[in-house]
Amino acid sequence: MQTVVVVAAFSALTAVMLGAFGAHGLKGVLSASELNTFEIAVRYQMYHGLAMLVLPVLTNVVARPWLRRAAIAFGVGIVLFSGSLYLLIFTGSKWFGPVTPLGGVAFMVGWIMLVVGVYKYSGAGEHHG
Repeated sequence: MQTVVVVAAFSALTAVMLGAFGAHGLKGVLSASELNTFEIAVRYQMYHGLAMLVLPVLTNVVARPWLRRAAIAFGVGIVLFSGSLYLLIFTGSKWFGPVTPLGGVAFMVGWIMLVVGVYKYSGAGEHHG
């Protein structure tokens, strides 16, 4: 879980940095639509970075293998969703557009993993106190 915390903190840190860069450095460079897309990428990166940061705290209510699976799904989602939006904006290549929904699916899978992990924890008798 230490790796999850490091990745989560790095994701949140870069989301703050990118958000500040977008707010101060890209306003005159990007169109309103592109800036909105950039802000969505930053927002979802932050949401899921924070979600990953919380995962280690959930070891008393979620089965550990499912926490790891959720962390992986969130990480993949950040790379595919936010990453593809950043690349779409900065390269102009429309090729990255179809990748974005795959990241959204990865985010959803991560949340499903948490739900399943809660069920598996209580259903498998893994309660530790």
